[in-house]
Amino acid sequence: MNNEKILYMVVPCYNEEAVLPETAKRLKEKYSSLIERNLISPESRIVFVNDGSKDKTWDIIQELHNSDSATFSGINLARNSGHQNAVLAGLMTVKDICSMAITMDADLQDDINAIDAMVEKYHEGNHVVYGVRSARNNDTFFKKFTAEGFYKFMSAMGADVVYNHADFRLMSRRVLQELANYREVNLFLRGMVPLIGFQSCSVYYERAERFAGESKYPLKKMLAFAVNGITSFSTKPLKLITTMGFIMSIVSFLAMLWTIIVKFAGASELGWSSTVCSIWFIGGLQLLALGIIGEYVGKIYAEVKQRPRYIVAEFINNSEKEEKEK
Repeated sequence: MNNEKILYMVVPCYNEEAVLPETAKRLKEKYSSLIERNLISPESRIVFVNDGSKDKTWDIIQELHNSDSATFSGINLARNSGHQNAVLAGLMTVKDICSMAITMDADLQDDINAIDAMVEKYHEGNHVVYGVRSARNNDTFFKKFTAEGFYKFMSAMGADVVYNHADFRLMSRRVLQELANYREVNLFLRGMVPLIGFQSCSVYYERAERFAGESKYPLKKMLAFAVNGITSFSTKPLKLITTMGFIMSIVSFLAMLWTIIVKFAGASELGWSSTVCSIWFIGGLQLLALGIIGEYVGKIYAEVKQRPRYIVAEFINNSEKEEKEK
């Protein structure tokens, strides 16, 4: 491919019928502007990835493609595979037909105007351009506290993540080819992409409110996502178990010495409260340790089975329908 300006936008969609027409409209306007400025090729496309939606999302994607196949393409997954798998499905489907790819969510919270700076940074020689939030003024206190705590905790656990960066990023074809070599089933792209290396930089933007529809990441999913990120890229929790075990061994030894001293001192009637508290405390630590180990064992179980991370049922691109399976 001689043209180094072919940009493919990969937009994962799950039940986004309320926002998808507006997203498509704004992205098309942005593409027209970028093409006029000769920053991207007219062969560039916007690819919506339908992640097993239960509403009319796929119907809208088909309508967009049928009305403007020179701009819009679509990937229909056989079932709901999850946000990270949907993003990867889009990237792996287009990696050989694009020069660069940008991933962003369909809810219009990511600033579309930041795409200009991303593409310009790519032409300056950067292979990865991260979209980073400059502030969290629109977030509630709880959302801001938990989100910022997540990034700080991930860094403390040894995971190499970009602070305040989600999945709004540009990657070159070279990076996409290397990303294809990462075969793990438990995906955490925010941690995987920095591992690839190559020259990178960040573009800062203000994140807006969701244009329409409901958030697909409630607190329960956010917590599960955080656990997956930590256990996928850090073994520090396992090392903490060893540290806690060592500390508890010392405490137990000191408690034994204290018991012996008290007995020989003639005051052998020990308190019931201290005994019960010790049992509950140690029992809680043991259950916590087993839970952490269980998370890692579960990851190993999923990786060993090597089931497909996603299945592409249909890829509509330039009026051609292809069936691909991974």
